[in-house]
Amino acid sequence: MNAQTRVSSLTAGQEGPGTSSPVTPPPAAPPEDTGLVGRDGELRALGDFLREATTHGAARVLSGHAGSGKSALLEATVRAATAAGTRVLRCAGIRGGGQADLSGLRQMVRLLLSAPGPTPAEGLNALDLLLVDGTPAPGQRSRLSFAVLEVLESVSAGQPLLVAVDDWDALDECSRDVLSFVARRTGGHALALLMTSRPKRTRLAPLAGVPELPLGPLSSAQSAQLLATRRPGLDAQAVRELLATAVGNPLALLELPARREDALPCVPASSDRLAAAMAPGAARLPAGTRDLLLVAALHPTGDLPLLLSAASRVGDTERGFADLEPAEREGLVAFDGMRLNFAHPATAGAVVHGVPTQRRRAAHAALAAVLAEGSVRMLWHLSQAAEGPDPELAGRLEAVHGHALEQCEPLTAVRLLRRAAELHRAPEERGRCALRAAQLAHVLGLERMTRTMAHRALHLPSGPLGTLCAEVLARTGDEHPPADPASWPAPVGPAEQENALELARITAPEVAGDDARARALLAFLDGMPDRADDPRLLLAVATADPVRRAATVLAGVSAVRRLADVPVGDLERLGEAALLAGDPLRALDLYRQAERRHRFHDVPDQLPRVLLRQGLAHLAMSAWGQAGHAFARCAEIAEDHGQDDDTAAARLLSELVQRLRTGGTVRPGSASELASARRSVRSIDTILAVGTACALAEGSDFEAAFAALSSLLSAPRVSAAVLFALVPFAEAAEAVNAAQEALLLLDPLEERLGGECAPGIAVQFAVARAVLADGKDADTLFERAFAEDLSGRPCLGATLRLAHGRRLRRRRQFAESRTTLRQAGADFAMMGAEARAVRITAELRASGERTDSGTPGLPRRQTPQCLLSAQELRIAELAGRGLSNREIGELLDLSPRTIGAYLYRIFPRLGVTARSQLAAVLKEHAVA
Repeated sequence: MNAQTRVSSLTAGQEGPGTSSPVTPPPAAPPEDTGLVGRDGELRALGDFLREATTHGAARVLSGHAGSGKSALLEATVRAATAAGTRVLRCAGIRGGGQADLSGLRQMVRLLLSAPGPTPAEGLNALDLLLVDGTPAPGQRSRLSFAVLEVLESVSAGQPLLVAVDDWDALDECSRDVLSFVARRTGGHALALLMTSRPKRTRLAPLAGVPELPLGPLSSAQSAQLLATRRPGLDAQAVRELLATAVGNPLALLELPARREDALPCVPASSDRLAAAMAPGAARLPAGTRDLLLVAALHPTGDLPLLLSAASRVGDTERGFADLEPAEREGLVAFDGMRLNFAHPATAGAVVHGVPTQRRRAAHAALAAVLAEGSVRMLWHLSQAAEGPDPELAGRLEAVHGHALEQCEPLTAVRLLRRAAELHRAPEERGRCALRAAQLAHVLGLERMTRTMAHRALHLPSGPLGTLCAEVLARTGDEHPPADPASWPAPVGPAEQENALELARITAPEVAGDDARARALLAFLDGMPDRADDPRLLLAVATADPVRRAATVLAGVSAVRRLADVPVGDLERLGEAALLAGDPLRALDLYRQAERRHRFHDVPDQLPRVLLRQGLAHLAMSAWGQAGHAFARCAEIAEDHGQDDDTAAARLLSELVQRLRTGGTVRPGSASELASARRSVRSIDTILAVGTACALAEGSDFEAAFAALSSLLSAPRVSAAVLFALVPFAEAAEAVNAAQEALLLLDPLEERLGGECAPGIAVQFAVARAVLADGKDADTLFERAFAEDLSGRPCLGATLRLAHGRRLRRRRQFAESRTTLRQAGADFAMMGAEARAVRITAELRASGERTDSGTPGLPRRQTPQCLLSAQELRIAELAGRGLSNREIGELLDLSPRTIGAYLYRIFPRLGVTARSQLAAVLKEHAVA
């Protein structure tokens, strides 16, 4: 690469303002005060390097991509060396300039020679001749290398010396060769050579043998910390976009401008400094290459033939594969056989930075000409090329935004509507598009966009309900009194019905805790019977009153047919409505379909929300293993995409799941964690309160669990989350001999729900009554409970068997009791309910179960080899080692579900109730 070197004409003691001398940089803060985020490990490694070099010499190459922080780490090392009394020599290359032979050595050596101190005469004469004569002949290069080495060794003999070289790969070839020669010969002298360089596909030969310290990207958490420290005040939307584009690059995080939606035509963002770092040679590329990079930046998902066709239209000249080669040589893009991939997401903005507006419009128009007619992307690029109003194009954008929603591109749909609002002439049409854009932005949590478009809609005619909706949206993110649905006018016409549904969706969470307003909202929605199966209406009803309208909501959810044609956003609304109304099985199915859609369309940033709801559905069914897995996946993906609210909620719920499995007290979240989690899951406080009480019951603290759940169930408004704890409440009541007191709470609650009771909640009531049964009707209650559909509800089935086994034991039916209790133990073990093992063990022992090993339920005279097949033995052994169902399935080429079915049969046969007991049983009988 051509390079030019920054040369300072200042000698020691002649520093200008704000300029550091190449010989003796000014003292600065110690390394621990560098302010570098996420580079603690690298700073420690560089501190070790300096100590090593002071003792017996060392060299390092600090390798990292543009913007990774190489120069900042180099400066921190220089400051640390200066503070320790080390002499410092410096030089640096500049990318994008003309080549200057020996410029790097001249900067470093001339200043060295002009500074006081002993230097060997022979080395000094050789350097004088070579530097004055210019570029040495090939035969003299080795002589120059030895002369530089001799001078540096002489200087380091009197005082430790650090040679700091920034952008080594941007120096002239001769300077690079000499410095790499010195780097391999620092041993035995107090000489340190630290060079920064960008990584190449294959390491440059001159650096072979020189130890390397690579710089990777910052993690998502470190990136967020850097933004919070250096760019405070950014809204959540801007933070998410910056994290996604910067991908852990510190310079990109600091330099990328926040996206401006009103910038026309739309291009990837960048800055002068970022463009100079990411694409320093872009301006010198051939015109055809620049056109190709321009269309690739505007349409990154296009394959190469399409991009070449568009580039040909931009420059009115045929473009071919040869136009790609200069960009590949510069390291700006890589071709994978189909598409161009920029070296870094921010490189796309760097290569188009400074391109004139008309050229950008021409590129958008060229892309629109080569894309499929009427497609979402084609119309988007056409809208960016348009100047002035264009009602026909605006109508096409408005019509196609639904296709964007179907393709899981809601943000594209918002931008299509926003652009349509700008291209329409009629105020009514502009107002309709602006309001619809605000409504979609609100769904996505884009507060800035929501407020912007809502304020725009307020100045345009939108109808009475549309104006009310715009007023509510304009206050997004601000504290304001909840709306009063009693004052809303009845919707007239399809457009006002749409506005009514959106208004109800937005305000339902705000009025959910207010009985009067909730009733008014339900009465308003009852006035639209022809929209009774609209997902927005169902979600609003479930949010306003999930308990007393549960059956109505679930009937509406079930009435929705052809789910393959339902937009993914509506699938998620239906899932939320089903979960709130008490049918987690149905909700889980809907959320899994939504997850498949998002994965198919490759939009991972939409997954955390869906995975979090899947975890909540599993949690409602007490499927703790699956719930923990869903929350862990949610936290991982959410952290990668900077979605702090989902991350906080997933982590709090993961801790809750762990306590449910092991029993005990749940750690209360901090105020900041809870505030963030509430923005993701509104009912997080209730869920945590119910889960905490259930965890106390799992840990056998029945008195505390009964008191907590009694308080929640006797509240004036009982949420659906509390109803999922009816069975743990009954278990706690039975354990503290408060069955009658519990029934006094359950009877009026069940009566109040009446015909609106969700089927899943009805099963909870049936099992809870069986657990509490103690009299002549106990057998009848157990028969009714066992007759319920317990498929998909393993915890209810296991709890029912545990209670039934205990009743059989009390009736001295010990054989039947042991069989039932073993099955209950196997069910709990498959769920990962570790705390239950102690209770099951106690019940089995009380029913007469005895084994020499102390493991309840294991027959005395039968070995595992007699009880299990070869495949079952293998699975039992792997499970005993601690492998999960998924890991065992991967080893044996079986699905996790199949492994679970095997364990379901293995546990009762061996008489164990937990995976941890398998190892002891197999070890006792020497199963290999």
